[in-house]
Amino acid sequence: MALVYSTQSGRLCEGCEQPIDECCCKQGQAPEGDGIVRVQREKKGRGGKTVTIISGLEGDKKVLSDLCKKLKKRFGSGGAVKNWTIELQGDLAEQSVKYLQDLGFKAKQSGG
Repeated sequence: MALVYSTQSGRLCEGCEQPIDECCCKQGQAPEGDGIVRVQREKKGRGGKTVTIISGLEGDKKVLSDLCKKLKKRFGSGGAVKNWTIELQGDLAEQSVKYLQDLGFKAKQSGG
């Protein structure tokens, strides 16, 4: 029986017909990037708090979580991996770009 409509499931994956958050067919694959790691700061929708978003990283979730752990330890801040991006608490965009370049990534600051 196919799910026709439900307000609780939200958007469905076309491959496995599961909610996007519970998708099992693309869960282990990162989106393809252009080789540039983009670092931006964001405040919108976060109660006035500033976070630093790092996107464009390639690799599996283990690589992202290891890099997130290094960044959190380096800057003494909190953070998490969400939707193939790393979110760090605080305005750490400039420092993050320098640190990622030291690690060998091609990183640049984007946004405002």
